[in-house]
Amino acid sequence: MCHPVTRAAPTFDKYQLMPLIPEEPQIHESAQGPRATPSSGRTAPTPRPVPGPRPAAPSRPGRPGPLRPTPPVQRTQRDVAPAKPGPSGPATPAAPAATPQIQLIPASAEGALDAADEAVDLLLDSGRAPGDVLVITTGAQHPWAEHELSFGEASYWAQHDSGDDVFYTDAAVASRAASRPVVVVAVNGGSAAAAATALPLAHSRAGALLIVCGDPQQINSVLGAGV
Repeated sequence: MCHPVTRAAPTFDKYQLMPLIPEEPQIHESAQGPRATPSSGRTAPTPRPVPGPRPAAPSRPGRPGPLRPTPPVQRTQRDVAPAKPGPSGPATPAAPAATPQIQLIPASAEGALDAADEAVDLLLDSGRAPGDVLVITTGAQHPWAEHELSFGEASYWAQHDSGDDVFYTDAAVASRAASRPVVVVAVNGGSAAAAATALPLAHSRAGALLIVCGDPQQINSVLGAGV
């Protein structure tokens, strides 16, 4: 006897996981992009507002700010004590003019001019510059002066102004000559008045040294016994 086949009912496990159905991606509304059209039957989510910059926090009352330095007190002109002038000291006296040293070379009227030339040679040999020397004659002029005057007085005095060489001049026009460190006087004749005029003038023109060639008695009578 055949029995019918009985099929067992399938068992159902309630803990068995159901297959996941992939969700449809949602399109969110963007602030920059175009507005998307929501699909039918679904509500588009409301976009969140973008927060703006936060306002600055108000300062709390009672909290002191940074301390500022106190400006210095400005003194008015009345507050400044005027400077008292100090006692004026005695005025410094002016330095006296330097007195030139005087040298006397005894010589006759005929030999005074040669003695003056020798004195000039010694000065130049000792290192004295030619432009530092002035020679004055009381009698006949020096041969150099006679030669230069033959070209005219303008050329003659131009050499004096240049100050490059020894300059020879006569006592009659010696007042036109400028001062030089050394003055040599040759008392080689002429009147007593010429010597009396030439010697004081030569003394005033000499800056450091005055050399007088001539009769010592005549020279001492003009310049003084201390010569």
